[in-house]
Amino acid sequence: MAETTPQAIAAARRELGVDEAHLPRSVAIIMDGNGRWARRRGLPRPAGHEAGAKVVRRIVTEAARLGLEALTLYSFSIENWSRPREEVNALMGLYAEYLVRERITVMDHNVRLRHLGRRDGLPEPVLRELDESVRVSANNTGMYLCLALNYGGRAELTDAVRGVAARAAAGDIAPEDVDEATIAASLDTAGLPDPDLLIRTSGERRLSNFLLWQISYAEFYVTDVYWPDFDEAEFQKALISYARRNRRFGNVADEA
Repeated sequence: MAETTPQAIAAARRELGVDEAHLPRSVAIIMDGNGRWARRRGLPRPAGHEAGAKVVRRIVTEAARLGLEALTLYSFSIENWSRPREEVNALMGLYAEYLVRERITVMDHNVRLRHLGRRDGLPEPVLRELDESVRVSANNTGMYLCLALNYGGRAELTDAVRGVAARAAAGDIAPEDVDEATIAASLDTAGLPDPDLLIRTSGERRLSNFLLWQISYAEFYVTDVYWPDFDEAEFQKALISYARRNRRFGNVADEA
């Protein structure tokens, strides 16, 4: 179990050899490559998902050890329902098992679990274990672990706009008072810091409908490593790369 005291976190961050002030507060990861990892080994696709699930524990533990405020994992998109039924069923069973198995890890590392995405369509066992993990971790005070499950960025924005429109129709808010803060507060990620860094494994270079509002100014880090092979050292490489960048947010770069 990694220590998550302020002293332990500060020591862990110093190990990276970069300015601690330049490390990200919030990281999002598109966990890609499970199927290709399995295929290269002559294994069925579910075997890749099982291997990938084991990596989640390691990265969550490392993120908590380094004191991240939030870690968001793209676990299952709305578009993923179009995959073969056998694979989808295997994934749903894996999610339910993972939520039970990793509940101890969540509690040991003072992590708060949060679900991003629509509940409609998720099997009852997954919802039950998801709700239980959210409930038992609600009073923790450490890192937020956000599982984007049955999630789509456009669907999230659509749901947010519907909610704001309903408030306007009810007279709770005037249309001219709707601003960026109103939209942000209506998203699944309300109250969380936007990702500073978006990591995608397996070499693909696309957003895949992930956190379309929240990553407006995120830095991207793409690695050819498949998710089942993405370990703590690879995660640290991404954090170090981020820390060495000059984030301008639309301003002129400081060449000094």
